[in-house]
Amino acid sequence: MTTKLNLPRVADFLHEVGMLKRTPRTGYQFLGTGSENVAEHSFRTAIIGYILAGMAGADREKTVYMCLFHDIHETRVGDMNYVNRLYNKTNDRTALEDALQGTGLEDEVIPLHDELEANYTLEAGLAEDADQLDLILNLKEQEDLGNKYATRWLEYAWERVKTEYGRKLAGAIFESDHTAWWFESQDSRWWIERKHKK
Repeated sequence: MTTKLNLPRVADFLHEVGMLKRTPRTGYQFLGTGSENVAEHSFRTAIIGYILAGMAGADREKTVYMCLFHDIHETRVGDMNYVNRLYNKTNDRTALEDALQGTGLEDEVIPLHDELEANYTLEAGLAEDADQLDLILNLKEQEDLGNKYATRWLEYAWERVKTEYGRKLAGAIFESDHTAWWFESQDSRWWIERKHKK
């Protein structure tokens, strides 16, 4: 539990975190369709982490926190796709340390980053899978909309999912239709009510 926060520095940090809403995920440049910013990605990744941790009987709090903080360093280094990473190196830990410096959050957040990077715990593995599953959800949507390259990307994304829990959820995503939750639902009120309003 954080006992001593430097609130002016926390305010600065929160402004910095807001930059993730304006930091695009760059892989979509190659895919040709779709878009997402890092804040959007981090939000759904945290939800996925919560679900995976529940499936695995793991520490939900730790898993979700790893998901929430996993891309904070991108406020300073940006999001680099796999081609960019062949030619550019960033020091993600230093960027995170600098972002957190003086806030009072360092002792809580840096160990989460280190555990995730080392990937030696179940929670870290689940957080890694959550990161990939958010991408898989986006690729599935693009595949459903007709992007044939998304289908090829899905094959590679599947290979990066490592835990049995992540693979089970990935399998369900692969079998899903991204519109089914609203278009094929048993609840027809949206259609009936819309029809009557005309």
